[in-house]
Amino acid sequence: MSALLVLAGSMASAHAQESNDGGNCPQLPANAGLTWEYKASGDSDFCRALRADGSEAFGLYISRKANFEPKRGNRAEEAVIDGQTIYWYKGELATKPDVQVRETLVQLPDGRVAHIWLQAAAPELSPALNQVQSIRFPATRLSSN
Repeated sequence: MSALLVLAGSMASAHAQESNDGGNCPQLPANAGLTWEYKASGDSDFCRALRADGSEAFGLYISRKANFEPKRGNRAEEAVIDGQTIYWYKGELATKPDVQVRETLVQLPDGRVAHIWLQAAAPELSPALNQVQSIRFPATRLSSN
């Protein structure tokens, strides 16, 4: 996760485009109550799904090369995102041992890959995973400008 924070910081310092319109982010479930915070840098897209209070529900980074390398020993739940079978991988936050961390990769139709992550307290993990698993990547919205 620290690589993501460095990446997010470097994107901001590179004067990345920022908007709340979702840019090339996937479609959120209609009843999720979430909005996208979007930043673009080159051919990469950084998306954070935000709750009404501004907290992050989950995030994703879309690029040509994955910045996350799953380790089979950390495999947790099997799931489906936008018709694609994936595995969630466990992670951890040393400073927050009560927080569950999950990450996965989704291969996109345009050849790029989406690295998706979320953090949730144990009782909120299942609803959080279900919410992320409801996103859709419309091919018409994905581009590698």
